[in-house]
Amino acid sequence: MNFPRMVVLIALACGTALAQPQPAPLTVTPLRDGVYLVKGGSGANTGFVVGEKEVVVIDAKMTEASAREMLAEIRKVTPNPVRTLLLTHSDGDHVNGLPGFPQGLRILAHANTRKDMEAAIQTQNQGALAPYLPNETLTQSRTLSIGGVPMELLYFGPAHTSGNLIVLLPRKKIAFVGDLLLVGRDPLIHRQKGGSSAGLVNVLRRMLALDADTFVSGHADPLAKSDIQALLSSVEAKQAKVKALIGQGQTLEQIKSAMGETAAAGGRFPTLVDVIYQELTAKP
Repeated sequence: MNFPRMVVLIALACGTALAQPQPAPLTVTPLRDGVYLVKGGSGANTGFVVGEKEVVVIDAKMTEASAREMLAEIRKVTPNPVRTLLLTHSDGDHVNGLPGFPQGLRILAHANTRKDMEAAIQTQNQGALAPYLPNETLTQSRTLSIGGVPMELLYFGPAHTSGNLIVLLPRKKIAFVGDLLLVGRDPLIHRQKGGSSAGLVNVLRRMLALDADTFVSGHADPLAKSDIQALLSSVEAKQAKVKALIGQGQTLEQIKSAMGETAAAGGRFPTLVDVIYQELTAKP
């Protein structure tokens, strides 16, 4: 290979690498009285709460590097150590950054989230998560105080997965809801993790009854109850339409076409219409 051609090929290869999308810069935004939203980096939005002598982190980013960057940002806010992690659910963009945290932390999650993480260790080459499996699990809602901050870990049943927790800070009127709220797109339901569109409707209704005015989503700016109501109405409307079309004898493909879905609408995950159809046609 002559030298000029080699230079061109190297330049093209470097250009391809440089063209890969980079995560947005990590930012920390105060929400209210010691409660912070962390956006950017790799993975979903996370948050942290500064208590009297410790910090509670909610979700763990997608990579070890982003988790370490988040910890560095927390140290700029407070000298208090991170001692507790709360996981809203098991998706990789919320938990795969756990190896960036020191071992020995208190990690709380729903029991089904732990089961999902154990499955990921076995089937998805996520062995690095093994030292970070939740060491305190629950199957129903729990009220507790961490670092002098009252919190409610709320479980309203299967929705996005079967292990979604809402972290409610009642004195701050803030709720961290993970992937229960998405905007600008249909909600994602992981049926393989026990998720349910019918369950999501139930959870959204119960979220509307919470005494909170700020809802922190894994993939959006902070939301309000009007956003919850809009999502609830959208899901209920799709459920009603799919049910009506099933009643007319239409196939899934016909229903998706009638509802304007292309073959690639769901990407690597089933679409909301897929999930609703599967639920409505499942044999008892």
